[in-house]
This record gives sequence, C-alpha cells and structure tokens, in this order.
Amino acid sequence: MANGTENCVFCCIKENLDTFVYENEEYLAFKDKSPAASHHYLVIPKNHVKNPSTLRSSDVSLVKTLVEIGKEILMNENVSIDDARMGFHWPPFNTVQHLHLHVIASVNEMGFFSKLIFKPDSYWFITASTFIERLEKGN
Repeated sequence: MANGTENCVFCCIKENLDTFVYENEEYLAFKDKSPAASHHYLVIPKNHVKNPSTLRSSDVSLVKTLVEIGKEILMNENVSIDDARMGFHWPPFNTVQHLHLHVIASVNEMGFFSKLIFKPDSYWFITASTFIERLEKGN
C-alpha cells in the first residue's frame, strides 16, 4: 500500500490476508483477528496514517469516510447500526500504529472484558462520533 512503512502490519496486510470485506482505491476493511462480537471489522486508509492523535480538523472527511464504510459493511451484513460501536483506541492504548476504525456489532454480544476495552469515550477508546465532533471543533 502507498506511503506505508515496512514495519507496519496494516501497510502489509494485502500481502498477508486474502479476504477483505471492503476495498476501494483508498480504503480497506477486514475482520478483526480477535473479535469482540460476531461482527468486528477494522476499516483503514491504505495510505499510512499513524494513529488518531495525529489527525487535525482538516482530516474530518477521512474519519467520516471510515465511518460510512463501516456502516456500509454492517448494512451489507444485515446488522443493525443502532447496536454497533465504532471508534478508535487512543495512544498509547493502540496496538497497531496505523489508523484503524473498529466497527463492532452487536454491542450486546460483547463480554465484560471487551466492553471494558471498547468503553465509549474512555481514556483509551474514543467513539467515532465524539472524535468527529472534536476534530470539527479544532481540538
């Protein structure tokens, strides 16, 4: 993938994974290898973006596009968006240094530990909607 780093697992994902739930010229989505629910996908830009903390207000459209792709995936899987959680782990709590949106459904299927790891708007996980609001405000 373009502008990536050799050491980034998501920049090399096309070489190591052959099944994707979504792909276009700029974005890619695939199933999480450790799902928190029956539907757990990661949506990434193909161009390397380090993590959410590196984004600025000019990147709102990038985040909105990731969310729209996540919604499209869930709709294609006949999964309710109303029972989904979308968001990002915030550094230093992210395990991969490549921006990736978690798309998880159904939230009701999540176990205790997963609910903790993906706790909305905690120190370690920010929902996509809250993150978009912050970016739009310039925070």
